[in-house]
Order: sequence, then C-alpha cells, then structure tokens
Amino acid sequence: MTLKEAVMALLNFRKREEKPANGNQHLEAFLKGYSIEVMPRTAEKVEDFRALLPDGTRVYIAHIEGTPIADMVATARRLSDAGMNVMPHFPARIIKDKATLADWISMYQNEAGVKQALLLAGGVTTPHGEFDSSMQLMETGLFDRAGFTRLHVAGHPEGNKDIDPNGGDAMVMEALRWKQAFNERTDAEMALATQFAFDADPIIAWANRLTAEGIKLPIHIGIAGPAKLQTLIKFAIACGVGPSLKVLQKRAMDVTKLVMPYEPTDVLTKLAAHKAANPDFNIEQVHFFPLGGIKSNATWAIENGGDSTRPANG
Repeated sequence: MTLKEAVMALLNFRKREEKPANGNQHLEAFLKGYSIEVMPRTAEKVEDFRALLPDGTRVYIAHIEGTPIADMVATARRLSDAGMNVMPHFPARIIKDKATLADWISMYQNEAGVKQALLLAGGVTTPHGEFDSSMQLMETGLFDRAGFTRLHVAGHPEGNKDIDPNGGDAMVMEALRWKQAFNERTDAEMALATQFAFDADPIIAWANRLTAEGIKLPIHIGIAGPAKLQTLIKFAIACGVGPSLKVLQKRAMDVTKLVMPYEPTDVLTKLAAHKAANPDFNIEQVHFFPLGGIKSNATWAIENGGDSTRPANG
C-alpha cells in the first residue's frame, strides 16, 4: 500500500466513525426545550442551577409522600429565582381535601410565582383524603381560578396497572379521552408527561395509538438520563416499566457494557429520526428523569445539543 492509499484509508475510516451530520441535527432539534425532574433532597445538592441548565428550563418538582409542602415550595422558589420554569407535582392521593389543594396552589403562587402543574394520581395505594385521580383535581376549578396557564397529566407508554390491573388500557384510554375533552373546553395548555421508557419502538407505537384514538394532547416523552445500569434496572422494576426493560436486561448480559454507564443516545436518536421523518408525530419534547444525577444528565444534554435556545412548544 502506498503512502497516499494509507492516508485515504485512514480518512475513510474516520468518516465511517463520525456520526452523520443530519443525525446530530435531528437529535439536537429533538432535545430543544427539554425538561428535567428534581426532588427537594436532590435539588439541595446543586449549588447553582444556572451552571447546569439553560435559562427557562422547565423543571418538574416531584412530590414524594412524606415531603413537607414547605420543602416543595422552598425548592420551587429557589428554582424560580434561578430563572427556571417551575412545574411542581400535585399528587391527588396525598392531598387531603379541597382546602389543602387551595393552600398549596396559593403557596406556590405567592412564594414562587408558579403558574403550571403536573397533576397525577400519585404513588400511594390508599388516598389520604377525598381525591383519587388527577381528573378530580381538575374538576375543582381551583387551577383555573388561580390563573394557571399550563396543566400536564401523566402518560404511560407501557401501560398502567394501577388503572388497568388486567394489563389492558381501556380505563387509561377513557381517562385520556376525558382529559382531551377538558383540554378542548378550557384555556389551559395541556400535555402528557410520561413515565420513562428505554425502547423507541413501543414508544412510537403507543404515540401513534393515541393519535388513532383521537387523543391529540402533545407528548413530552419521559427518558431516563445517564446512570449505572444497576440503578436503572432497580428504578424500572420499581416503576413498573415493562417491554423496554428487556433493553436493559439485554445490555446487562453484555459484559463489555455492564460496567459502562447507560446513556439514552440510542432511544433518543431513533425517536429524533422518526420525528424528523414525520413532523406531525405527537411527541413534542423530551422530559428527563436524572436517575444518575442532575449534573451528569445536564452534561449529557449539553453535549448532545440540549443547551439550545429556548423554547420548544411551550
């Protein structure tokens, strides 16, 4: 082989190793306007959110049973002061009554300027009071009277046995149709913020199924951020993630990958390519669950174009 041939071979090898430019562009566009989730105890470990997240990032605050509302509101205030777009959880089953709900809304508004919320049933089995579902929270009219501009509700790409114990989706679909109708008769901007999943194909099939059923709520797809494989498997089992758990189990069988941190590159690249090929596809944004830490998730997002200018569809 001549020197020229050797150089050309090396250049061709490098070209094959490089990621296609259009793939990067698709992923960057898909990550634009991403959101991320924190809890008060994890937020305490972050010295400066401005150093990690783009200005205006929507940050959900997860409300776990037993967390004092004062801690939730203090976290919301800190994030708001840092220039973030704050969206706290309102888990129906841990809210005692309508008066408690009104107090929470008032505290979030008056102390942190909150005007948006994620409404969900919550992870507890037995309700603490009169609420059992996000629909009941919406029916109170309190969010509308308080001037909340955006209400998100939960989505489950791999089903929800809490609602449909038999593994089907009849009750889930009925609830989604109710929420679709609520969206059409009110001024609130709504979206489905979903549980995390690891496989693009079931996600795409689920999203297309919603469209076929007349559910037009935009989807903010839940994605687990970079983390140790053991950590992800633990969370996946605890949260009831089904079909896409096989992706993690297959990875765990590969010794070369077992010690390497999981990154959501594959699932997001495939979803991004599908979105680029189908612009009307109903997944509009990415919502990260930073199971391996906020810093590592934010760093990964930045390295893959997630530091792009805001906003992306609200």
